Amino acid sequence: MEVRVSNTPLLQWTGDGLAVGLFEDAVELTGDLATLDEKLAGSIQELIAEEEFKGKAGSTINTRMPPGSQVRKLILVGLGKSEDLKLDSLRRAAASIARVGKNQKCKTLAISLPVYNQQLAETAQAIAEGVELALYEDTRFKSEPEEKKITIETVDLLGLTGQEKAIARAKKICSGVILARELVAAPANEVTPITMAETAQTIATDYGLQVEILEKSDCEKLGMGAFLGVAQASDLPPKFIHLTYKPQGTPKRKLAIIGKGLTFDSGGLNIKGAGSGIETMKIDMGGSAATFGAAKAIGQLKPDVEVHFISAVTENMISGHAMHPGDVLKASNGKTIEVNNTDAEGRLTLADALVFADKLGVDAIVDLATLTGACVVALGNDIAGMFSPHDDLAKQLETAGEQAGEQFWRMPMEERYFEGLKSGIADMKNTGPRPGGSITAALFLKQFVKDTPAWAHLDVAGPVWADKDNGVNNTGATGFAVRTLVNWVMS
Repeated sequence: MEVRVSNTPLLQWTGDGLAVGLFEDAVELTGDLATLDEKLAGSIQELIAEEEFKGKAGSTINTRMPPGSQVRKLILVGLGKSEDLKLDSLRRAAASIARVGKNQKCKTLAISLPVYNQQLAETAQAIAEGVELALYEDTRFKSEPEEKKITIETVDLLGLTGQEKAIARAKKICSGVILARELVAAPANEVTPITMAETAQTIATDYGLQVEILEKSDCEKLGMGAFLGVAQASDLPPKFIHLTYKPQGTPKRKLAIIGKGLTFDSGGLNIKGAGSGIETMKIDMGGSAATFGAAKAIGQLKPDVEVHFISAVTENMISGHAMHPGDVLKASNGKTIEVNNTDAEGRLTLADALVFADKLGVDAIVDLATLTGACVVALGNDIAGMFSPHDDLAKQLETAGEQAGEQFWRMPMEERYFEGLKSGIADMKNTGPRPGGSITAALFLKQFVKDTPAWAHLDVAGPVWADKDNGVNNTGATGFAVRTLVNWVMS
């Protein structure tokens, strides 16, 4: 499927499907669409009346055009109120159009949507992202292909002539989102610490990044007792993965992105019971998946920024070698941790990853993790929590997320809540009281960042997986945070 710009006017375009956006407060036909309606003897206005189409955001109607018309199908998509238009409104509208076009068996499709705030490139990129991500299907684990379906072959973006670079950029970013989706969606017997290391090697080879894979013995030499404590029950070896993108010349800044990489989380000896969602715990490497997806995109976009992509990858399993509740682990910065819950393992792996990143001399660190159910309770399934004591970095991430159409809500970091993490025999426990669980988790991570000027933690436990279509994403793995991370690096 090819997304491209077209200089063909709406009234002259010919093909299978023509899609046009209408605002909620201006459903009456004007301009080229009014002229087209006249040519069709008022059939478009009649369709709007019959379907009671109000132009609400995400709503669509479509009809077959009369014989001899320039297009076979006309698709109308609602854009909501004009004053509420955002880039993500266009991204979601394009996704809706793409799905309708596919269902209506359109091989060729044209999209005519308004330009957001006179930003041609940003508009073209958003529309292209919506189309690419809505049409992606993961059929890797189907035993037999479904019956051959008519698929969309070309999508023409009308009125966006000259924006080929924006479309190419969208395609590169979407390739990273799709990688993240495929990593999260794959079962734990397919995505393991070993295959994650292989994926990192492939990214490095294909896009010119440096790669360093630390084996268990390497991690032992570095004193990564927190990470290795989680890993010790698994039959599969842990892999500490460090990808580095370096631009030509002097980078304008140096950044680190850390993703939690639990390829399966049984809960350890504090095993997840019935109703805990243990069968979904293949998604517990969603932070790592987003990190690798961002690495793939950045390797293609080639900004003048040095970026380190880091993940401590392992399983959290149960065996005679498993860490016990009550064990004391020592992280690589010397801090000791009393493990009062083996199912709070992600923060233990992140602890050693943060210490590793903190020694790289970067300007900022962002870690992201499917860390706490408490954050899902607080913010629901579509919004990620953001924790940072650094206002500038938080604002950068908020802006990057808004541009990406990915929602983050900055949460408090109440220092006095750390009292709940204090241990009688170690420097801290790995979990605190039930109230404020996502806050104490962030405060725990903060103990492992010492010298880096800015740090933020993103709790993405809710948005990495969607049980229902939420606009741009299909159900299942979403690839959440890849676009935000790319926007942040490129800003």
